[in-house]
Amino acid sequence: MAAPMLRLCCPGRRWALACIDGCSRHRRGAPNGCTSSRKRGQSSVAQQPFITAQKPRKGEHEWAAVVGLEIHAQISSKSKLFSGSQVHFAAPPNSLVSFFDASLPGTLPVLNRRCVEAAVMTGLALNCRINKKSLFDRKHYFYADLPAGYQITQQRLPIAVNGSLVYSFCAGKNRSQVINKTARVKQIQLEQDSGKSLHDDLRSQTLIDLNRAGVGLLEVVLEPDMSCGEEAATAVRELQLILQALGTSQANMAEGQLRVDANISVHHPGEPLGVRTEVKNLNSARFLAKAIDYEIQRQINELENGGEILNETRSFDSKLGCTIPMRDKEGKQDYRWLLLLSKYHSVLGSGTYFKSTY
Repeated sequence: MAAPMLRLCCPGRRWALACIDGCSRHRRGAPNGCTSSRKRGQSSVAQQPFITAQKPRKGEHEWAAVVGLEIHAQISSKSKLFSGSQVHFAAPPNSLVSFFDASLPGTLPVLNRRCVEAAVMTGLALNCRINKKSLFDRKHYFYADLPAGYQITQQRLPIAVNGSLVYSFCAGKNRSQVINKTARVKQIQLEQDSGKSLHDDLRSQTLIDLNRAGVGLLEVVLEPDMSCGEEAATAVRELQLILQALGTSQANMAEGQLRVDANISVHHPGEPLGVRTEVKNLNSARFLAKAIDYEIQRQINELENGGEILNETRSFDSKLGCTIPMRDKEGKQDYRWLLLLSKYHSVLGSGTYFKSTY
């Protein structure tokens, strides 16, 4: 019987995406029995992207990685989601803040029609089912850059659900093989952005800029259908092109208009999914790929050394090339979800209309 084929998907890592008996798996290190004729100093991955491997011996560990994404895209609109304040990048601090953005008592939100239309267009482009009735919720948590003490978002009934994102990436020798994949879109929801905290380490103080508070965001939630950093980065780039082509978002990651949270876990094939960690606020496709690959290897090393994975939030340090703990989620945070007395109907077909009541 011919030996199974091992395809190295993410070069430069100690684990690889292996096709063994029809299953995609991650394995540590190079497979036993591999030979290489590479020159001194040359990567074995670059020299031999396809390596014939023996079946894993009894006791040899294999790992499968699971990656899901939450992508936040700033909507291309002249004003914010619930106020008339303008939206400009690099404006003077706190110069684009309305009474509602600052959460002064007695102020009421007015829904931005442009943001709703942008969400519907994006949902249709991603083959989603558009909910003709959609609801807003209040998500309560306390940060200095969130003056209201809650975020207006959509948790129960988002604007679009059950879509798909098709993307392609190159693999194989000289990256000449094109692989087409599909990631399921769980939902697309509208929500407010928060303000920005500026940390002054020299003076040991934090300054708050509320220009970004209340800006309309599209949150696109992708199901955990990806398995490595390169694949996740390719999916984000594809979504970025779709948003730019539609004109629903400029999706400029350098200006913070597209930010990604990655949920990552590893497990043995055939076993339940492992404990996941979340790496937040990744604003570069390259950093996204590096953060995911590092976190996969970190979790594998931790488990093989007898440790355990904590359900925690981490950030990626681009200078050190590693993820750093931010806060744990062991005690599940109670966001005290509260349904807002608001609704809107998508502008689709005859008999539908736009309405906002508070």
